[in-house]
Amino acid sequence: MGTKDLTAADFAAVVGENGIVLVDFWAAWCGPCRLFAPVYAAASERHPEIVFGKVDTEGEQELAAAAGISSIPTLMAFRDGTLVFSQPGALPADALEDVIAGVAGLDMDAVRQQVERGSQTAHQDA
Repeated sequence: MGTKDLTAADFAAVVGENGIVLVDFWAAWCGPCRLFAPVYAAASERHPEIVFGKVDTEGEQELAAAAGISSIPTLMAFRDGTLVFSQPGALPADALEDVIAGVAGLDMDAVRQQVERGSQTAHQDA
């Protein structure tokens, strides 16, 4: 399937309307980003059931800021619209496969309960 360039205009819809979405935040001038790009592209070909998005942090500065990106490359994984993984740094192919397997294997009912407990605690603390 390949990778899909994401922008502020379509980011929320892509993340919210697909099961598993991986997002690579990158920039053309970033050496580690250039090293990670073929690893990411190869994984996208092996996993056509997953959306592999890319956000150019130079062209989408507001989106990168809203996502809290402070280091690139940063890989984020969403499942059913929920952020379940975020890590800066270029991953080797086997580590990326581990992330994909981990995200696919999540018990999303448990994740939603954990998110709900976290937001209840945040409201109690406020």
